[in-house]
Amino acid sequence: MNYDNTNTKINFSSESFKKYFKNTGWMFFERVIRILLAFIVSILLARYLGPKDYGLFNYILSFTGLFTIISSFGIENILVRELVKSPDKSNELLGTAFRIRIIGSLITIILCITTAALLNEEYFNLILIFIISTSTIFQSVSVVEQFFQAKVEAKKNAIVQSLSFFLTSIIKIIFIILELPLIMIVFAHISEFIFLSIGYYLIYIKSGYDFRDWKLNLELLKTFIKDSFPLMLSGLVISIYMKIDQVMIKKMMSSQDVGFYAAAVKISEAWYFFPMVISASLFPAIVNSKMISESLYLNRIQKLYDLLAATAISIAIPTTVFSNLIIYILFGKDFEPASTVLTIYIWAGVGTFLGVASSQYLINENLTKLSFYRTLIGMVVNVLLNIYLIPRYGINGAAFATLVSYNLAAFSIFISSKTRNQFFMMLKSIFLINIVKESIKYVIKLQRKN
Repeated sequence: MNYDNTNTKINFSSESFKKYFKNTGWMFFERVIRILLAFIVSILLARYLGPKDYGLFNYILSFTGLFTIISSFGIENILVRELVKSPDKSNELLGTAFRIRIIGSLITIILCITTAALLNEEYFNLILIFIISTSTIFQSVSVVEQFFQAKVEAKKNAIVQSLSFFLTSIIKIIFIILELPLIMIVFAHISEFIFLSIGYYLIYIKSGYDFRDWKLNLELLKTFIKDSFPLMLSGLVISIYMKIDQVMIKKMMSSQDVGFYAAAVKISEAWYFFPMVISASLFPAIVNSKMISESLYLNRIQKLYDLLAATAISIAIPTTVFSNLIIYILFGKDFEPASTVLTIYIWAGVGTFLGVASSQYLINENLTKLSFYRTLIGMVVNVLLNIYLIPRYGINGAAFATLVSYNLAAFSIFISSKTRNQFFMMLKSIFLINIVKESIKYVIKLQRKN
């Protein structure tokens, strides 16, 4: 069969399009509500705490975030895989995974406190780091989440997660109204993980299961550690990549500067859910198109790149123009230095949006090693640029380091001959070549009608 003339245009009235649009719509709506509420709470926190304490709060979260991947040992996906393969061994799988997470949590707490002490952190900061790091113990119960995920009962997870999130948000708002100190805000933050652990416990029991049936299997323990270790290393690289800038700003500058920087980051990263939801929802349709034609498959990927690049650019341009006004309205006059950071950091979204979509392609093509390598490249470049730029240009230098490293990581897909075509497709999308072509065709069509 000849597919050269395959129709690559999207049929917006087709049942398949409506199906994927409906799926995207529900995911999009739920995520928007959660992110909007989290964003509002962040703004309230920033206004209440002020740049210094808000900066310290975000520094503590970033610092502990460097180590939290160790608490899970990267076993989440491995656990789901094993539960799907061997549902009859669920008690041994859950019992073993739970014990691994408890051990990992203890290691995380020790690493956080030891590293902080070696870096001569103040006593108050050590207390905050300890409080935040203990949340990993409560997260150990989240093996129940993987259990229901494997059983395709994600609705139960969604109920627990949503309730925990909303309860925590309410507590934070109440604490702000009561004008409680920073340490209480930190306790409010970890309350989400406490609620999650209680929620998973209750829903597991209510579903007819018993925690007392969980057992340790030493053979499974070895399998988990062996299979998950590369994933943990990958997660550690990602953690450093995403969190190191705020840690380095605090060490090289001050908590107040972290506060300014964090405000700009909150606005910029508030949009990062968009490519995740769109890619996760539409990529099954893109994958299915490969069975019809390679050209259709690539055409659909190009359309996804075009959509995400255009969206990122359309967000970045007005944000750049109105950055001062945005910071003033949302965070107040005290956060004025964040506006310059925002004008730089917001453009990192272009690389991020395209990076999310291309990661889906790499997974589909079984090129996950390349995905790890480009994250590693981004991390190394980010750290080196931060070391060089922060002492010279302050928080603006850190924002520029993020801009360069995020985009470099996304476009480093060029290094492999297997994915070089994706590099050129992504490059094409940021210059809006297809969108401009379609716009010109549309204008010409209108003129002919007239």
